[in-house]
Amino acid sequence: MYQDHVFWITGASSGIGAAFARQLAKQGAYLILSGRNVDALGAVAANCGVARCLVLPFETTDYDAIPALVDQAWGWRGQIDGLINNAGISQRSLALETAFPVYQKVVDVDLLAPIALTQEVLPRMVARKSGRLVFISSVAGKVGSPMRTAYSAAKHGLIGYADALRVETAALGLQVHVIAPGSIRTDVSRNAIVADGSRRGVSDDAIENGMDPDKAAKRMLRAIARGDREIIIAKGVEQTITRLRRKSPNKLFDLMEKMMAAGYAEKMKGSADPS
Repeated sequence: MYQDHVFWITGASSGIGAAFARQLAKQGAYLILSGRNVDALGAVAANCGVARCLVLPFETTDYDAIPALVDQAWGWRGQIDGLINNAGISQRSLALETAFPVYQKVVDVDLLAPIALTQEVLPRMVARKSGRLVFISSVAGKVGSPMRTAYSAAKHGLIGYADALRVETAALGLQVHVIAPGSIRTDVSRNAIVADGSRRGVSDDAIENGMDPDKAAKRMLRAIARGDREIIIAKGVEQTITRLRRKSPNKLFDLMEKMMAAGYAEKMKGSADPS
């Protein structure tokens, strides 16, 4: 399906981004791998085949650098067939305790950065009348989740941007896909920031018992190939709450409030094992 297609993946050094790279490499794609950890990006490239990879490290919120980076990425193979906006940061803290700069950082990284990159790539894809734009949101972008007010706000916003963009560009030959994963076994929770903006450093039980990232990426790529526009990769209670959000919002709100009253915040603050 993706033989010789060029995919640009942000957040490609680990987790879902690295899994996307591995799965696309198996299907013969060329890969542009972006992130901040140069050594980790190099390891992913080595695993995927260095000759078919361009390692392009950058900070996603360095907006002034984006036009030159897009020139370099596009010039590598003369096209970009797919942009996977995967880079992001999560949060674990109560709104009542969270400093406003935490909101600014999460919205900057999870919402404004993918918009900035997409806006720069967009005119070139439109000129070719071809391209896939993929946005990695979250189940927390479909359902407001406790301890994640900043994260949920940014991921909801990303879905809104993608949905509107899809409507505008469908007749121009572009395809826009939103992916809302549930718990996938990555470092997302360890790397989450807490109320004062510091790194959390511990994982959640749900994440540790989550889906294997390569299996998740394989499912995501199959759904993209089918042309699915909204792709929810979740199981158990995470799958249930996304369905309730559509069918019975009040039942969902009651369920989430009961979960909070039962000590969810305290569990999140104290039950995860350091690693």
